[in-house]
Amino acid sequence: MSLTVFQGSIELGIIYAIMALGVFISFRTLNIPDLTVDGSFVLGAAISAVMCTNSNPFTGLLLAFVAGCGAGCITALLHTKLKIQPLLAGILTMLALYSVNLKVMHGKANIPLINMATIFSSFEGFLLNDYTKIVISFGILLVILVILFLFLKTKLGFVLRATGDNDQMVRALGVNTDFTILVGLAISNGLVALSGSIIAQYQSFTDISMGTGMVIIGLASVIVGEVIFGTKTLLKRLIAVILGSIIYRLVIAFALELGMPTTDLKLVSAVIVALALSMSTIKDGFEVMKKRLDARS
Repeated sequence: MSLTVFQGSIELGIIYAIMALGVFISFRTLNIPDLTVDGSFVLGAAISAVMCTNSNPFTGLLLAFVAGCGAGCITALLHTKLKIQPLLAGILTMLALYSVNLKVMHGKANIPLINMATIFSSFEGFLLNDYTKIVISFGILLVILVILFLFLKTKLGFVLRATGDNDQMVRALGVNTDFTILVGLAISNGLVALSGSIIAQYQSFTDISMGTGMVIIGLASVIVGEVIFGTKTLLKRLIAVILGSIIYRLVIAFALELGMPTTDLKLVSAVIVALALSMSTIKDGFEVMKKRLDARS
């Protein structure tokens, strides 16, 4: 693997780690399978692209986060107020966002950002030119990591984590879990949309179909990180998600270097998630097999 490919994989891993943190909030913290991710990712990218064409790349990031929060709120309201299953609520919002994203993009399927102002081009000449993207991306990720960690340590953050573990117990204590779910899904999709907005500026284009499979990518990052680095403390779990995202991108880059067709990327992602999810079962199976072999001997 060349140095350029390695650096590019690290950069993408850092940016996608923001999305993985959002998926971590919904899937792991709230224990809600939220498929809004595929739509909110493109929503963030679309808003970012439109704002870049108007020479407002930084405003694009902020608006993308706010819009993503709004998408998450819609899913939460469908689930909590209309009593729609969270999986179906996410699918409904995702479908609706497809039309919304096209409207944001003024009916265009893609928007090129070549020679447009981005957050990366704004710092050219101030930072090391070869490492501008990785420094800016890591800086944004570090700020998000610190804020998210401090938030999850607050009273609301504790309630959010407890809701995912045992929502009935939390309700028995007089806590409004509907509000907690609303906040959790809003933050989750806000981070996903923010990641999409940065990706759009990083790749210099936005496409209406670029969000396909983002749930799998985010989930793969979360699970790979947890399996390899563990989940003992909150900070360790958050860092594990980030490292999992980077490792995932490196694995994909290595597979492409070996000659794997790009059309097989989704298949590889699905296999990685399946293996990571079944890791404990596979481990238990090996232990049972080992005990049987020891007993026979």
